[in-house]
Amino acid sequence: MATQAFEEIVEDFEFLDDWEDRYRYVIDRGRAMEALDDALKVPATKVDGCASQVWLHPRIEAGVFSFDGDSDAMIVRGLIAVLRALYNEVPVADVSRVDAGGELARLGLDEHLSAQRSNGVRAMIERIRLVASEAA
Repeated sequence: MATQAFEEIVEDFEFLDDWEDRYRYVIDRGRAMEALDDALKVPATKVDGCASQVWLHPRIEAGVFSFDGDSDAMIVRGLIAVLRALYNEVPVADVSRVDAGGELARLGLDEHLSAQRSNGVRAMIERIRLVASEAA
């Protein structure tokens, strides 16, 4: 169960031959993402368990989940952008059914991220699922 936005990332990855290009692509997605307002970079939106600073600001409108995010690390901003493509505009009741690990594996991210970055991605996914389950 993936959004059309995530499927577009999967398709783009298929055209990129090596991991340096894919890494650059993820970073570019993060650069293209609008910065999170500094007023939202507070302890309540900060994600623990990440090697870098990460903030996620969830929104639930009319039963649909979305979030904005930011990080002080460019690759992590890119990973946030990938997670936004995976989770934004998903009905809040369906967020827990998204197989984030399986979907990210389609990109090969599970094989090419450091242990610290993988832990950070898991922490972001856990936060997204927690917020959605509390709202459901």
